Amino acid sequence: MLDQATIDKITDAAQIQDVISDYITLKKRGVNLIGLCPFHGEKTPSFTVSPAKGIFKCFGCGKGGNSVHFIMEHEQISYYEALKFLARKYNIEFQEREFSPEEQAARNDRESMFLVNEFAQKHFSSTLHNHIDGKSIGLAYFRERGFRDDIIQKFQLGYSLEQHNAFTQNALKSGYNKDYLVKTGLTLENESGQLSDRFRGRVMFPVHSLSGKVVAFGGRILKKDDKMAKYVNSPESEIYHKSSELYGIYFAKQAIVRQDRCFLVEGYTDVISMHQSGIENVVASSGTSLTPGQIRLIHRFTENVTVIYDGDAAGIKASIRGIDLLLEEGLNIKVLLLPDGDDPDSFARKHNAADFIEFVEKNSADFIRFKTNLLLKDAGNDPVKRAALVSDIVRSISIIPNSVIRSEYVKECGSLLNVDEAMLYHEINKLKTTEHEKTNVRTSNVTDAPPPHFEEMQIGSSVESKFDKEERNILQTLIRFGNNDLFFEDETKSKIIKVAEYIIQELEKEGVKFLNPIHQLIIDDYKEHSSDETFNPERFFLYHPNPKISQLAADLVTEKYTLSKVHSKIKKIETDIERLGELVPRLIYEFENSLILDLYRQKLMELKSVSEEKNNIRIDEIMRELAELDKIKKELSKTLGERIIIKI
Repeated sequence: MLDQATIDKITDAAQIQDVISDYITLKKRGVNLIGLCPFHGEKTPSFTVSPAKGIFKCFGCGKGGNSVHFIMEHEQISYYEALKFLARKYNIEFQEREFSPEEQAARNDRESMFLVNEFAQKHFSSTLHNHIDGKSIGLAYFRERGFRDDIIQKFQLGYSLEQHNAFTQNALKSGYNKDYLVKTGLTLENESGQLSDRFRGRVMFPVHSLSGKVVAFGGRILKKDDKMAKYVNSPESEIYHKSSELYGIYFAKQAIVRQDRCFLVEGYTDVISMHQSGIENVVASSGTSLTPGQIRLIHRFTENVTVIYDGDAAGIKASIRGIDLLLEEGLNIKVLLLPDGDDPDSFARKHNAADFIEFVEKNSADFIRFKTNLLLKDAGNDPVKRAALVSDIVRSISIIPNSVIRSEYVKECGSLLNVDEAMLYHEINKLKTTEHEKTNVRTSNVTDAPPPHFEEMQIGSSVESKFDKEERNILQTLIRFGNNDLFFEDETKSKIIKVAEYIIQELEKEGVKFLNPIHQLIIDDYKEHSSDETFNPERFFLYHPNPKISQLAADLVTEKYTLSKVHSKIKKIETDIERLGELVPRLIYEFENSLILDLYRQKLMELKSVSEEKNNIRIDEIMRELAELDKIKKELSKTLGERIIIKI
């Protein structure tokens, strides 16, 4: 890892306007610069760069951040890799921290395996283009498939000779260690120690990681031999986990971001042919069932996936089960069924990009509706099959995270299946309740709990807080105005307090912690560093070593407040700093009000539950708690209904 001093050097050197102007044309507009966003198609510039703050923001697609975030997004690389990218650009030497002997050994193994794979890719490509058998067998096959030379080179396709150990002998002569040849699966070693090539007599498809490194290979045999598998793939290794890789993701990632859609196909040649026809936002699961790791990889770049099937009904039914995982991840799924006799490879070779996209738009169907219609045809009038169909569809709908989308599917499927919506909701709730009981530990009995207070809101916290708006408003004020003064004055005393000090004191007084863990990390970090007189919160959090925090800080610096019912009695336009006396206390009150309202709703739900159980003792306790909460609610409502003024 890089030390903080080196990170500071990199971020100081990487001026935002210099970094971004390497990629797009920027024009001066006031104190800022503006240009066409590289992350989505637009004709009118909405991409703004602020040299003073060191950040960019697109008001079209919402992307924003500092120079490191720009490189991460544009090159589709990690935070750490983006820092090293910028270090190389600005000739900044960096010293990574010392690794333990175990870490260094593992690191050396991984690097050695990557080097072996790199050598293998170059060897197979050279054989394809320069060896007589490579040209007459491998290259002839690719050209027969219609692949252009530039596409063959782009995907680094190759050929492995039929000879028993031609590749292995060449690698050993070139100084590569036998152990790494075996670990990567390129070489097979039998019990007597004899070595042979895994991929002999096959055309070669390198599998690239997200950053472009070769992690594995797929090899297709060309001769007809029933005793040999048509495709052979690299085995699992320290650098290759097939459940976390997608073929073509390295070549597709920027197009997926630009188009905000990913096409999902099955095989290597499907991806390659679609690229050649001009469709680049495509990846393949390489014949395996979709895995959570592959889905998360897609979700990094888009929420929209179109799964392309050929006309094989049996194949569709077999693979359709895995698509529920995409729904569970919150992705929007469409299905495209190609004409009979076509697969993505053959269809792409017949059509250019414009024709392909037009066909997609006219013929792709929403996955739930597609699945319902597909299973309806199979079920016919058989009541047992129809009952199973309803259960299957309900299971798919129940895992969709968005409740609005779920309700739309319930309406649609109720109509398609001729089933009452209430029954579908009942089945969905049963499934969700069962799942909840499996995955969540219920809190202990609260009969002896003290009167309600804000700490109760800690229960059931999640990564995405339902109070995100209120939490973000508080954090935005901390980062932008934490060092500004607030001046309190009443009949007995007056004092000056920093905005940050006031906010932190108020949160601690009520025992409140933010439910979003990233938000709470910012509060904790602020408390740790705020005693330093030179502490600059905006600078500190914009270039925080945790990329999630720095990205959030960039968003907060550029976005507007979303407070409700904030008004001014005077007609002149007030700046944010002039309104701090009104805004800062209100932020706290609105947060507290949201907490109380949510807790009040929880108590009402609990009251309904214990009323059905006729637990009179608990009913009385809840009624007292509700009365106490109601009193707090009224006080907060009165406060929020009045204008709050603290002199500055």
